[in-house]
Amino acid sequence: MALQLRPNCEYCDRDLPPNATDARICSYECTFCADCVETKLANVCPNCGGGFAPRPIRPTQEWRPGVCTTNQAPSDKRVHLKYSLEDVATHCARLREVPPEKR
Repeated sequence: MALQLRPNCEYCDRDLPPNATDARICSYECTFCADCVETKLANVCPNCGGGFAPRPIRPTQEWRPGVCTTNQAPSDKRVHLKYSLEDVATHCARLREVPPEKR
């Protein structure tokens, strides 16, 4: 199963196309831009509490049969936070000092 490659930052709604080098994901594929991860979320996923990693880039060219963005299309469904910005700030402040591997 391929990653969803969600099209936007769940916090600021910035477009994150499949080749975005500043897209970050958690282990549940929650997707945010690097700026929000660093300046607003303190590397704390507001949904699960985990940390973030750079989202991989899916090849546009079919280097191997059936494996490219044409055959595993990125998601076009925009996702937004289900929590208020105040709740997100409290959640991130609570976990920001705990390293992701210890959450």
